[in-house]
Formats: sequence, C-alpha cells, structure tokens
Amino acid sequence: MLGGAFLDVLLKSFEAGLIYAIMALGVYMTFRILDFPDLTVDGSFTTGAAIAAVSIVNGLPPIIGTILAFAGGCIAGALTGIMHTKGKINPLLSGILMMIALYSINLRIMGKSNISLLNQDTLLTPLAGQYTLAIIMLIFILAIRLLLNLFLRTEVGLALRATGDNSRMIRSFGVHTDHTIIIGVSLSNGLVALSGGLVAQYQGYADIQSGVGMIVIGLASVIIGEAVFGHKTIARTTMAVILGAVLYRIIIAIALQLELNATDLKLLTAGIVIIALILPMTERSLRERSISRKRADELLRKGGHLDA
Repeated sequence: MLGGAFLDVLLKSFEAGLIYAIMALGVYMTFRILDFPDLTVDGSFTTGAAIAAVSIVNGLPPIIGTILAFAGGCIAGALTGIMHTKGKINPLLSGILMMIALYSINLRIMGKSNISLLNQDTLLTPLAGQYTLAIIMLIFILAIRLLLNLFLRTEVGLALRATGDNSRMIRSFGVHTDHTIIIGVSLSNGLVALSGGLVAQYQGYADIQSGVGMIVIGLASVIIGEAVFGHKTIARTTMAVILGAVLYRIIIAIALQLELNATDLKLLTAGIVIIALILPMTERSLRERSISRKRADELLRKGGHLDA
C-alpha cells in the first residue's frame, strides 16, 4: 500500500515537473542564452495563471485561454525588454519593476486573490487517466523543446545567442541587439506564462501568490539539469533543463514524504541551488588540481631523466 501511494506521488511529481519544465525553459532562455537576469518571471507566471483562469471561468474554450496566457506573458516580457533597451534601465531593475507592476495588473485581471477552477472544464480535464496526462505532457514538452531548438538555429535565434555571448561583437555585424533582447525576453516570459496557465488548470485554481519564488525554482531546475545531465550543446541542455525540472519536483515530493514542513520548501529550494552551484565548481577545481599534479610529476620525471 505504501509502495503504491509512493508511486502515485512520483507520478504526480513527474506530471508537475513536466508542466514546470516549460517555465524552466523560459528561465533558461534569459539566464543562459541571453545572459539577462530577468525577475519578471515571478509576475508573468501568475499572469498566465490569471488569464487562463479568468478566460475559462468566463466561458472561453480552455485552449483559447491557454493561448491568451502565453500572449500575456509575451507582452509582459516585451515590456521588460523595452524598459531595458529603450529606457536604458538596468536589466535586473527592469525585471523587478515589471514584477511589481504585474502584481497589481494580475489583481485587476483576476478581480480577487484566488479563482477556483474545480467545477470548470479545463484543457487537462480530458486527460484525467492514470498515465494519460503524463504521456500527453511529455509529448507536449518535447514538442516545445524541438521548436525551441529549431528557433535557436534560425537567423534570429543565432543572433539571440550571439547577443548573450558578446553583444558588442554582434552589433559590429549590424545586428540590432535591442530587438533580439526584446524578442528573447518576450518569448521567455511567454513560456513562463504558458506554464502558469497550465499549472492553474492542473491544480484547479489560480492564486495571486502562485508566482512567488518561481524564479528560484526555474533556476534550480536549470542548474540541477546542467549539473546532472550536462550542457555541451543546446539540444542537450534543453533536455537537461526538462529533466532538471522533473528531478526537482521529485526531490520536493520526497522531502514532503519525509514530513518536512511545507513552510521549509523555499529553504530547501535555496539549499538545492547552492549545492548544484557548488558541486560543479568543486569538481572542476579537483580536476584542475589533478591535471596540475600530473604535469608536475611529468616535469619531475623528465628532470630526473635529464640528470641521469
């Protein structure tokens, strides 16, 4: 019985991880591809949840509400990009300002702090079978990953990657980096809002506080994925981010099964991120020391042969 209950918990964690992986891909876009520390995520996640919930409650088809959620996130991200590129505001501050503004905007959209979807037909309602939702979400997230990989190989995508690597160099080739930043941040927050809309439908409610700490969860997914599964190529990294999001949700589920207080989850998330950041650095340091020792031994052996 315990084994069956634990398997159910793992299945739920896998499903949730796949939905949150869409948000993690959005975070990956800004933090890794664009090198843009975007804190809009905490607000745009809730924007997606709010738009999807309000749309469904007001009788719109769930697919339309979900698409509108994606569009709302794109608009929020574009505004952040415009503040940075056209207003010359620091990228970190741009994200913070947009995140604060979105709190009021999200309340305006929702009309109240919480909207229930328990008695509503959502996009996920027909997928209520034991493994159906997990299979469909897996196909969906792999499709998003494929489209993202293809986009990053296009001319715009390559310009976006080059902007993150060296914006001065790419400007010398005549690329308008302002445009690439706006496109990248917009697409990133569109994915985050899409994830927020799906999470609201998955949980059965949208809450004004649902996006709090989402940027840390996204970073945890990205960092865990890169540390465990590698990040040598774009295709490998995007898959690693998805697996990192799933692994993160499983770690959280196991922690809750071990009777860790729900109030400690943010602390656990911060701890996971710290460990995931430290381990690769420690591994790299140990590897460099090992290489240095080998080189020193080789020099000593060569010196001994010369003396002989």
